[in-house]
Amino acid sequence: MMRLARHSFLFSSLLLLALPVFPAAPIAKIQTMLAKPAVLCGRFEQSKQLTGIKKPLLSNGRFCVAQGKGVLWRTLQPFPGTLKLTRDEIVQMQGERVAARIDAKQEPTVRTINSVLFSLLAGDFSQLETLFEVDGVAQGDKWSVNLKAREAGLAKVIAGVALEGGAYVKNITLNEANGDRTHIVFADMKTGEAAMTPEEAALF
Repeated sequence: MMRLARHSFLFSSLLLLALPVFPAAPIAKIQTMLAKPAVLCGRFEQSKQLTGIKKPLLSNGRFCVAQGKGVLWRTLQPFPGTLKLTRDEIVQMQGERVAARIDAKQEPTVRTINSVLFSLLAGDFSQLETLFEVDGVAQGDKWSVNLKAREAGLAKVIAGVALEGGAYVKNITLNEANGDRTHIVFADMKTGEAAMTPEEAALF
């Protein structure tokens, strides 16, 4: 079930810039470049390359990150579905029906996965540094970051993550330990309560 939820979101549900590599990662500088709105919504385009399958799986939709509430990941194509993440659970929905619910009390891994997803979308590198070795480069108003799992348990799931962005995270590339690869591009990002549709606000 964890694998189903993982594939529905990021595993479902940031490629590096061609910049020179410096010995010290300017993570503190990158952190100051990031906007930290209470609500951030936008569109996503996702491409997932599964090991042994030539044609990637393509999907797109909308996402919202709301501080203190959670993350909504609404796939619109090819099949509609919604994933809602909070600190305590992952809820997979089909329309208004709850198709699956994974509780962190029953599955402690959920808390770790959710923490990673929150931090990736919010660009919270201080949180990510507790779970990953973080190496980054900043140039002008753009930055790129590579993540490598510190713990063996997490490394068995995530081989590495690459992020790109400016004021917001713009791209995520997730390499899973089994060889699968997911690339996500974010666009049309808006902030504030008005960024959410009435339907999205009701889901929170």
